[in-house]
Amino acid sequence: MLEILFAYAALMSVGLMPDTEYNDYLDALFLKTQKNDLLLELEWYSSDIHRSIAIIYENCEMANLDYRIFGEVLLEKLKKAYFQNKMNIGDFCSKIYMLWEKLPCEIKLVQPFHAMSYADDPLSWGDEKQAREICENMFAFYSKA
Repeated sequence: MLEILFAYAALMSVGLMPDTEYNDYLDALFLKTQKNDLLLELEWYSSDIHRSIAIIYENCEMANLDYRIFGEVLLEKLKKAYFQNKMNIGDFCSKIYMLWEKLPCEIKLVQPFHAMSYADDPLSWGDEKQAREICENMFAFYSKA
């Protein structure tokens, strides 16, 4: 549960997920688990997305997260943002770099997360195709494993 909330918070913090998608997930989760203090607090602050993101980040710092679950959710949502929104590749790479900067140190240099830090490098010499290949290989990371 916390891994999914962390993925949603990270995506919202850089504008790659709408608040409504997070709120829908939170509402459904809360209805299943009403006696959870974290979910109750997040429901309380659901209209203040910045506060919600901060609460999730604070709780993740103290938790032992399963980064595979986090990665699978994060990459699936990134893939959705990339293909459905038809975002400019430069803008997308800029946002995933900002997202990468917010990741915990212990996973920053591990694939598929590390790819977020250099996906835009080929754009500096005008190679949009290679930048797209880096992103699309990142999306497929967990399906290869």
